[in-house]
Amino acid sequence: MGKASKRKRKVSAPSTAKGPVKSAMAVVKSNPFEVKVNRQKFNILGRKTKNDVGLPGVSRSKAIKKRTQTLLKEYKEREKTNVFQDKRFGEYNTKISPEEKMIRRFTLERQQNYGKKSIYNLNEDEELTHYGQSLAEIEKLNDIVDSDSDTEERGTLSAELTAAHFGGGGGLLRKKAPSGQQDKEEEKPKSRKELIEEMIAKSKQEKQERQTRRESALELTEKLDKDWKEIQTLIARKTPKSERKDKEVEKPKPDEYDMIVRELGFEMKAKPSERMKTEEELAKEEQARLQKLEADRLRRMRGIDEQENKKKPSHVSADDLADGFILDKDDRHLLSYKDGKINIENEEEEEEKQEEEEEEDEKEDNENEEESEEESNEDEEDVAADSHSDLESDLESEEEAAGNTEQKKHKTNENESQNVEELDPKMKAAESELPYTFAVPESYETFKSLLAGRTVEQQLTILERIQKCNHPSLAVGNKAKLEKLFGFLLEYVGELATLDLPELRTIDKLVLPLYNLCQMFPEAASDSIKFILRDAAHDMEEVIEVKGRATFPGLDTLIYLKITSLLFPTSDFWHSVVTPAFVYMSQLLTKCRITTLQDVIKGLFICCLFLEYVSLSRRFVPELINFLLGVLHISLPRKQAQGYAVVHPFTPVGKNSELLLVCDKKDLESWQKQKLPLSVVNRLKETSRTEMNHIRLSCLALCFDLIKKCAALYESLPSFHEIMNPVRILLTQHVPANEYPEKMQEWYHSALKELESKVKRYTPLICEKRKPVPLKQYTPKIMKVLEFGRKQAGSKQEQERKQLIHRHKRELKGAIREIRKDNQFLARMQLSEITERDAARKRKVKELLGSLATQEGEWKALKRKKGKN
Repeated sequence: MGKASKRKRKVSAPSTAKGPVKSAMAVVKSNPFEVKVNRQKFNILGRKTKNDVGLPGVSRSKAIKKRTQTLLKEYKEREKTNVFQDKRFGEYNTKISPEEKMIRRFTLERQQNYGKKSIYNLNEDEELTHYGQSLAEIEKLNDIVDSDSDTEERGTLSAELTAAHFGGGGGLLRKKAPSGQQDKEEEKPKSRKELIEEMIAKSKQEKQERQTRRESALELTEKLDKDWKEIQTLIARKTPKSERKDKEVEKPKPDEYDMIVRELGFEMKAKPSERMKTEEELAKEEQARLQKLEADRLRRMRGIDEQENKKKPSHVSADDLADGFILDKDDRHLLSYKDGKINIENEEEEEEKQEEEEEEDEKEDNENEEESEEESNEDEEDVAADSHSDLESDLESEEEAAGNTEQKKHKTNENESQNVEELDPKMKAAESELPYTFAVPESYETFKSLLAGRTVEQQLTILERIQKCNHPSLAVGNKAKLEKLFGFLLEYVGELATLDLPELRTIDKLVLPLYNLCQMFPEAASDSIKFILRDAAHDMEEVIEVKGRATFPGLDTLIYLKITSLLFPTSDFWHSVVTPAFVYMSQLLTKCRITTLQDVIKGLFICCLFLEYVSLSRRFVPELINFLLGVLHISLPRKQAQGYAVVHPFTPVGKNSELLLVCDKKDLESWQKQKLPLSVVNRLKETSRTEMNHIRLSCLALCFDLIKKCAALYESLPSFHEIMNPVRILLTQHVPANEYPEKMQEWYHSALKELESKVKRYTPLICEKRKPVPLKQYTPKIMKVLEFGRKQAGSKQEQERKQLIHRHKRELKGAIREIRKDNQFLARMQLSEITERDAARKRKVKELLGSLATQEGEWKALKRKKGKN
């Protein structure tokens, strides 16, 4: 239906208006709330508005009236037709013959009636099946099996017999006879007795026939077995061995596929493995293992196991009745009195012995041993008590036992003296063996005494056993103890480094337990190393404040810096331990003056540490390049130090500007490349002049090697050539390479080649090419004024296209709105119909109930009336 037109209506309409307008004006006058005024935010001069005032009630009533005349009428007449149409199949199709029309109509009719007409109609006939058989046929029970049969179906009754006995009127039951005999049988019906006798005779006959069939089948099977045995002897005749050897035929080799199949049959199948144990379980097992080993060591040290193993059981004859056994140990004490008091001297002596034994057990610190000894003592006491209860009844056997025990004591004393002599070397070996369980030392002195006089392997074993026996998961306080152990081990490493002959190999081996402890307690390890680095930095600052210059630290601090790179990641952008160590090393290379050859060796060691720190991150370290440049500078004579800049702590001219200069040709010729260990620092005062020159040349060779590594590390930097330019100038123009030995020249040329082979990574800056900037002109620039609220477009066609799009959108919205209103109107009409039907039904129900109530009342009144009469 069309959209209701909305016209502009004003309150002050002329009196000559038509009917609808008059009625609308009357509504407005009677109820001003029916008027909807569309207010505008701003009043614009010259703008014409169409919908200032609207009457929604009037427009709604018009729309409803129009829908009742059109849409409602169509809805009510939707299923009504005034014309009869012949819808028979093929009625007006002249190409189909009448027979085909009838066949097709019949098929269509069958197709329509085939399915269920209603899903709620449960009375329709359906064929129910069970394992493919219809239940209707199964319920007929047509299986005729006699109860006397010996087959598997024994115990079931035939259908005729059950029908005769339980069919209800079995006397009238008759079999269906042929058509010729039906008339005669109808004339002479059989009685119940005759039918039963007939069925019994028939069942016996069937039973006899089954038995004969079974016997014949058995005879045939026996005959077949005999024939088969005769044939089998002929077929499966075994040839003698002599004939087999002559007639050996090559067996066909099995196919590869068959071989693979057989191998798969014998292939090992996967078995479930044991579950992974947790860290706590592993620690407990390791602790139990070490405790057991320690208990065995203590027993070997005391010779307890050997003596127990050497005790042989006495010979027992076959005729012995085991009634004359003797106690090896009698712990009973006689009750005695002295001056009217109980004698307790013997008991006091025994108590003293027990106290001494307990002290020895405490020294062993082994719970398992104590438990085993207690169990053995308890067993001995039980045996003694049992034997005592048996011997109380016979006094003579007691006297014999006492005599035998005295003889045995003499023999055991002699044997013990011999055993002690034999066990002395084994006991000494057990004493010299390391204990398997250790407690964590509480102070550094005890820790140092524990490791003193031990080899490196023994020290590592002791530290490993301390960690395993005192794992944090075994007790609450073990974590704090092991954290202290890390600090003690760090202090011990520093003490080994400060010796006159530093034990660097021992320190190298002790790094492994340090690493393990650091992995277990990273926070405590980082705190300990930060504390050491902080103290070293404060000491350096104090020396600078007092003397104005600082010196390189000792070997212990340098080793701590090396250990830091092994324990913590050095590739992080920022790390709580590595970053302070990084800053401290850079301060050492810039603030510590180079006055001796020891300082040069320590500085080169720090340069090696720097390269190790930045090997992954490739972080640029300017102090490293400056120090290597200064090392090259102090290897040249003073006159040639021109054309490059030397940075502090090196000076271009001064007392120490020729520390690495070697002028002796003999020393130059006799030099060979060798490593520079840190232990050389403490031995420089005792070395000769030739050795000093060789050390200088080794330092220079190490400097060339470090320059080569720096070039390979920093080649990706854009400013690489500018950074390494001073080093290149010094190598090419000032270093007297021809005076050095051949091996030194190789190091020199390899470093120079590494520097010169790098390609520049950047292009020089050039001004970009662009159009020339035009001169300013004074001609006015015309700009179109935009009118807000209107559609701006370029051409007339574009404007028409946009107008069409706008109209289409507006019409589409209007159509959607009208369709929605039509649906709402239809829904209201349907709801009204439903309510009307419900009201009519309720009314009819009330009428029926009323009529029933009146009838029942009348019936009850009539009943009462009859009762009174």
